[in-house]
Amino acid sequence: MSTTHRFIEASPHDVFDVLGDGWLFPSWVVGSARIREVDLTWPSVEATIHHSFGIWPLVIDDVTTILEWDPPVRAVFHAKGWPMGEARVEIDVRNRMGGCFVTMTEYAVAGPGRLVPKPVMDPPLHWRNKEALQRLAWLAEGRVRDRVSPS
Repeated sequence: MSTTHRFIEASPHDVFDVLGDGWLFPSWVVGSARIREVDLTWPSVEATIHHSFGIWPLVIDDVTTILEWDPPVRAVFHAKGWPMGEARVEIDVRNRMGGCFVTMTEYAVAGPGRLVPKPVMDPPLHWRNKEALQRLAWLAEGRVRDRVSPS
C-alpha cells in the first residue's frame, strides 16, 4: 500500500472533470502509453478503459474499471497491469481554500505485487503516484487558467 497527497490549485470539480475524461488517462497515469477504447458509460461504476502500458514496442494491453464514482469527493479504480498484477487505486478529494487536497492510495490486490513487502513496494509506488498527482494537477489547473484567461 502507498498513500500520496497533493494540494491542487483547482476545484474538486476540475479534478473530477479530468478523472471523468477517459481519453485523458495516459496524460496523468504514469506508465499508461495509450488508450484503445473508453466505454461509452465512462465514468459510471463498472465502466472500463482499455489501455496499454509500457514503452513501444513493448506494450501490454489491459484495462482499468471504475469501482466507485462519487464526484467531486471520491473515485476508486481497479487497475490491471499483468504480468505485474492488479491494484485498487482510491482518489479522495477535499475542498480547501484556493483549491483542493487530493489523496491517492494504491493497494496491490492480485498478482506478484501482493507478495512484495510494504517497505519495498511503497517507495516506487509513492514516486510514481507523486508524478501522477503532479500531472493531474497540471491538467486540472490548466482548466482553471483556460477559464480565466482573456481571449
